[in-house]
Amino acid sequence: MKTGTLIDRLSEHVAPVRPGMAVRTLLAGLGVSALVSFVTMMIWLGIRPDFHAAMHTPAYWMKFFYTLALAGLGFWTVERLSRPGARANLQGLFETLPVLLLAAVAYLQWSAAPVAEHHALMMGRSHTVCPGRIVILSLPFFVGLFWSLRKLAPTRPILTGAAAGLLAGAAGAFVYAFHCDESAAPFVVMWYTFGIALAGVAGGLLGRFLLRW
Repeated sequence: MKTGTLIDRLSEHVAPVRPGMAVRTLLAGLGVSALVSFVTMMIWLGIRPDFHAAMHTPAYWMKFFYTLALAGLGFWTVERLSRPGARANLQGLFETLPVLLLAAVAYLQWSAAPVAEHHALMMGRSHTVCPGRIVILSLPFFVGLFWSLRKLAPTRPILTGAAAGLLAGAAGAFVYAFHCDESAAPFVVMWYTFGIALAGVAGGLLGRFLLRW
């Protein structure tokens, strides 16, 4: 039997995939993960004591918009890569925009501050724990995303795993922002981004083994 004939016969009774299946599958994994990550943050770290007062400052919302933008764009990338043979060059390019924008804001804030404040703006008080905490809070998102992706059909396991890791890291950073009281743009763009990048590297390593067909 010719290969083409065999493929035609095997595909005769394959039901078409329902529209939006990838989105629904990924959201199902993320929904439970978000709850687990938030509860973990509440039990482990707790919400910052000045939460209500901080809500009235622009710096407070800057962290949330940054991490939420990265998570939203990351979801777009992962959803695209969950399809067989799909590319996500455009989505990956868009993911760099929030980083570049916040880096520009950070530079303006850093250059306008007195030299004596430069170190504090960059390092804050929690730079030694911030990236690690983001990675830990991203772990539930790792589980949910990889569970979802194994039900889909990504054909580029390392790239898809890295994209899922970046999404998990951004989501973990969003949750961590409820606790973190660091508000300087230089701190956020350096240490939040570093924690998210660590999650991306871990995702790429895991994807190589967990997302192989």
